[in-house]
Amino acid sequence: MGSFPRLAVRALETDPPVMVEIQRLFRGIKGAMSLAQGVVYWQPPEQALDKVQKCIRDPKISRYGADEGIPELREALMEKLRRENKLYKSSIMVTAGANQAFVNLVLALCDAGDSVVMFAPYYFNAYMSFQMTGVSKILIGPGDPATLYPDADWLEKTLKESKPRPKVVTVVNPGNPSGIHIPEPLLKRISDLCKDSGTWLIVDNTYEYFMYDGLKHSCVEGNHVVNIFSFSKAYGMMGWRVGYIAYPTEVEGFDTSLLKVQDNIPICATILSQHLALYALEVGPEWVAERVKDLVKNRELIKDALSPLGKDAVKGGEAIYLWAKLPDRYQKNDFEVIYWLARRHKVVIIPGSACGCPGHARISFGGLPEAETAAAADRLREGLEELLRDGMVE
Repeated sequence: MGSFPRLAVRALETDPPVMVEIQRLFRGIKGAMSLAQGVVYWQPPEQALDKVQKCIRDPKISRYGADEGIPELREALMEKLRRENKLYKSSIMVTAGANQAFVNLVLALCDAGDSVVMFAPYYFNAYMSFQMTGVSKILIGPGDPATLYPDADWLEKTLKESKPRPKVVTVVNPGNPSGIHIPEPLLKRISDLCKDSGTWLIVDNTYEYFMYDGLKHSCVEGNHVVNIFSFSKAYGMMGWRVGYIAYPTEVEGFDTSLLKVQDNIPICATILSQHLALYALEVGPEWVAERVKDLVKNRELIKDALSPLGKDAVKGGEAIYLWAKLPDRYQKNDFEVIYWLARRHKVVIIPGSACGCPGHARISFGGLPEAETAAAADRLREGLEELLRDGMVE
């Protein structure tokens, strides 16, 4: 009997997807409630769904479209970038979600053996994208202990002293998993540091509309900056898989490199999904804002549930996430705590070790309506109170 061919080392050595494990855990516990996955509870706009239903039999829906996206959607997105994001020198590529946008960029910008910079706590899928594409050195920068803001002083030192110089720096703003908003002056400083060192800056703006308490989202632009956006959260289109890249128009060859990657992964984002995205844009960000403002109630419910951990243990609150430090005795076994909470209290959250910060947890407040969030919050609070009082009793 012959031996099996060998699997690729880069895939074998890539971290397993934490959401797959957590979803299996969730599905395996009858009656469990999830505060884990980064989703919203609403559906796409009714007007947009009605319009896309009418075009489903159009032959063009079943054909390939332009690799970079259907022209009418790209035109609408260009207008959106100028009007909302103040981005005037960027071109558009539509992708099958923001995760695919990030993979496209890693393949277009990084070579095997390059080094890159992320900040803890980091987005686990971005980390995996670097691993599986041969990036050999992932430098993890610290966040400020009080605010979780990326440490720009550390970044400045790292960009100056690292040999070879990192190819890419990436941040998510507002943050996943941190739930923090990077203030505009800090984001501009990070951008300037990258520009001065000849390093690409990738900014994931998936949660651009998920700002509260009067905070405003902002973008940076330059020939070293690439911005990622998504329809998944804002318009409730998680399963429709539409995101887009805003890349610098003036950089010669960037469009061609992206097209090479795009044509070998999806060819194009699903045509029907692109039309839904177009119709969602017609409804506009005001529709999104009406839904996002109600998430404040969910956030407060979860904050209260986390209060047994202590005031200083809970941070974030932008995007759809809170970031919590578990009790000191569980700093090395946060996965065990997450499994225990699921088994005993039927509530599921994300372990911080999947984001480079053992002993922490990410909690999403976007995936359930208020009444269900309240029920899940009660379970979480009861579980944390028992954890602090008695430990992981069965």
